[in-house]
Amino acid sequence: MSASYEVRDGVAVITLNNPPVNGLSYETRRAVAAGLDQAQADASVRAVVITGGGKAFSGGADIREFGLPKALAEPNLLTLIRMTEESSKPVVAAVNGVVMGGGLELALGCHYRVAAPKVPVALPEVKLGLLPGAGGTQRLPRVLGVETALNMIVSGEPVPSDVLAALPGQKLFDQVADGDVVAAAIAFARSVADQRPLPRVRDLKASHPNADAYFQFARNTVKAMAKHFPAPPKCVDAVQAAVTKKIDDGLAYELELFKGLMLTPESKALRHAFFGERAAAKIPDVPEDTPQRKIAKVAVIGAGTMGGGISMNFLNAGIPVTILEMKQEALDRGVATIRKNYEAQVKKGKLEAKKYDQRMALLKTTLSYDDIKDADLVIEAVFEEMGVKEKVFKQLDAVMKPGAILASNTSTLDVNAIAAFTKRPQDVIGTHFFSPANVMKLLEVVRGAKTGKDVLATVMSLGKTIKKTAIVSGVCDGFIGNRMIEQYSRQAGFLLDEGCTPAQVDKAIERFGFAMGPFRMGDLAGNDIGWAIRKRRYVEHPNLRYSRTADLLCEMGRFGQKTGAGWYDYQPGKRDAIPSSLVDKMIEDHRKELGLAPRKIGDDEIVHRLVYALVNEAAHILEEGIASKASDIDMVYLTGYGFPLWRGGPLCYADSRGLFNVVHTMKRFAANPHDDAAFWQPAPLLARLAAEGKTFT
Repeated sequence: MSASYEVRDGVAVITLNNPPVNGLSYETRRAVAAGLDQAQADASVRAVVITGGGKAFSGGADIREFGLPKALAEPNLLTLIRMTEESSKPVVAAVNGVVMGGGLELALGCHYRVAAPKVPVALPEVKLGLLPGAGGTQRLPRVLGVETALNMIVSGEPVPSDVLAALPGQKLFDQVADGDVVAAAIAFARSVADQRPLPRVRDLKASHPNADAYFQFARNTVKAMAKHFPAPPKCVDAVQAAVTKKIDDGLAYELELFKGLMLTPESKALRHAFFGERAAAKIPDVPEDTPQRKIAKVAVIGAGTMGGGISMNFLNAGIPVTILEMKQEALDRGVATIRKNYEAQVKKGKLEAKKYDQRMALLKTTLSYDDIKDADLVIEAVFEEMGVKEKVFKQLDAVMKPGAILASNTSTLDVNAIAAFTKRPQDVIGTHFFSPANVMKLLEVVRGAKTGKDVLATVMSLGKTIKKTAIVSGVCDGFIGNRMIEQYSRQAGFLLDEGCTPAQVDKAIERFGFAMGPFRMGDLAGNDIGWAIRKRRYVEHPNLRYSRTADLLCEMGRFGQKTGAGWYDYQPGKRDAIPSSLVDKMIEDHRKELGLAPRKIGDDEIVHRLVYALVNEAAHILEEGIASKASDIDMVYLTGYGFPLWRGGPLCYADSRGLFNVVHTMKRFAANPHDDAAFWQPAPLLARLAAEGKTFT
């Protein structure tokens, strides 16, 4: 049963039962509607209580029905709210736990609301590029006041029930009850059973003393903050309608805005990301009930930038960490950096001093492998060179307890080769954290040919524990993210050869929405890292073409921000990228050596040569089974590489452009005599999807 019905001393109790958050599925809506009808027909029932089973009242729409006809089938949510509101017997919402989206809209349709303390209350639709479509923008301002309601609707962030209940003049909650909230709601329902007329939120008035000025200010503020997202300004329009229109006209306007936003590419992209993040945990051949290994202690090899950042993730989650280094000075530097990072958070008020002390108390350091032998998971974060990895993993194989997971933070190296250094390849896995590891959300989990399913399931679950978006990758050079970014970077180099400056390329891709262009990104990461990879490529893939400009830059010692000079110049203590006349001359001289006359290149070509390079390589990755689904690739780029969220990732963006158009544009790039014509041959998967009129996602 998706909702149960029982009568307790004259009060009908309807309990939503659709785990995990009592989503308002078609079956749940039907069951609640049937319960309301049954209560109306039963003369012994004087009042009704609606509550949620488990730890939630309702998290809103059932995401499993998103986009399906069932989501709109009658009784739809609007119908159910109207039935609740029009009940001739008082209906009390017993808000026992999370109440969000459509769940809050249903509660607002009830005549009264009794809540437990500290319940998260939210209308988070804006995070999907939408606004509340079942009365949220019309009813919430009537019970909380215009400004509080608009702030909640535009941000989508939850606010605790007791905080809202303490606001002067609020009419959202009639009571906040400690203990059994359902029992309290039943008692409250009995106390109001005979009161008439029944209070309805729709009958309240939403007002503001300076409405015109306030909404103009709110609109200007929201537009400046929202930039590429159309939903927040529409939220302002909808809430203004609650003040200026009659309730039914306001509800009709809200629904019209909701339907319009559903069709926007930005909402489609946000919904794609929402589902993509949840789908990432689903691995085709690893059942959800796969047994997991217990991770109570973690060891990290290396106290450098990556090792320290990786350690902080586990300390933040309350998991003890031991960091191992070869020299005491390196350990001291690493611990000092961790302290500095935490102290900065304390200073900004983002971390309580007490929690800082608790986290540091979980950290131990050592110079001996013997001190980490009992760790359940050990993550190697040493120099990215196979010989160094070999020494570490042979040592780990010799000392670590049976069943310990041995992980490598490699960003490009062969995890199967690393596993072969041990006698337990089933215990070896790649955990590619992104820098800074304590901040970046992405974790590429690299599955070796012999990695155990229980090891993979454990690490994926652990990713959630340390608040990462964990994406599974197969073994190949660069895995998903770095393999694709190499093609993006190659195209950026060719653009320099053909007439662009680094600033022109960066500005074009940043206007498209990337957080940072390829040349600013290189300066931040360190141009010497890419140089080392290219040197390896020249040996392993002698026919692969690159622009020589990046090598020439490194030969000048311009490694980026860490040396004060890279593609750009940098002033001491500042990160502002200042175009360099020295670099521009180097590029011009190299262009002359190639015998190339510079040509004018527009933003559209810059953007699509870079982005479609990602798309074509991604299609190869999908076809090879390195990634199991398109949304995994998009999540890598949304969470680790600064791809604009409102575009949904490279493959979602390609779908929005139409794969026929993508392939047609690639053919034009292939005809460019200086570009790599072989690369621009569409990957077989891309060519097939385009020919069949299909999409990646």
